Amino acid sequence: MSLISRLAEKSWQTPGDAGLADPADYRPAAATVGLYVYLGVATVIFTLMTAAYLMRMAMPGAMDHGGGSDWQPMPEPPLLWINTGVLVASSLAWEVSRRSTHLGASERMRLMAMTGGLLGLGFLAGQLVLWRHYQAAGYYLAANPANAFFYMLTAAHGLHLAGGLVAGGRAIAQLGEQTDRARTIRNVRLCAVYWHFLLLVWIVLVGLLVLT
Repeated sequence: MSLISRLAEKSWQTPGDAGLADPADYRPAAATVGLYVYLGVATVIFTLMTAAYLMRMAMPGAMDHGGGSDWQPMPEPPLLWINTGVLVASSLAWEVSRRSTHLGASERMRLMAMTGGLLGLGFLAGQLVLWRHYQAAGYYLAANPANAFFYMLTAAHGLHLAGGLVAGGRAIAQLGEQTDRARTIRNVRLCAVYWHFLLLVWIVLVGLLVLT
């Protein structure tokens, strides 16, 4: 079956995925295929942004006639690491929720999904506080190329995470309704995969900002 056919199919009518076990001959649902295509596109976007970051950092300042660099690295406040810890905890909560789908622990699955979503929301709030902290210290968007890249990279990551919160909210709402259990379980698993991807991207971004 072609990728276009899978994306066009009605995933909730796809046979298989009944209960908690997937048959070996089960075809991936449209939502599953769509997520992995999206992750591929997002990976390309963040890779290009990272390459641009590294190239710009290595370039001497256009307005610096002394031949030096206009790249001034930003400091690393404790809030940066606190936000990182919150995102790690959020990803772990979604992982526990995903594992609960295999054990049939519906209540724990719902509780951990809600915990993961709330921690993700806390991470976004922490990022806004971090931005205000930098701006209060004089690290404005246009003041330095490193500043501009920091705001761009964290904003792109934040937008992807906000989209994940919307999808996670829908999955949590379905858990409360207890309708179409197979579809709900699949959505929880996809949310966990997406959250792990966001965590991996954030770790790469933090490592990039710290090491350079």
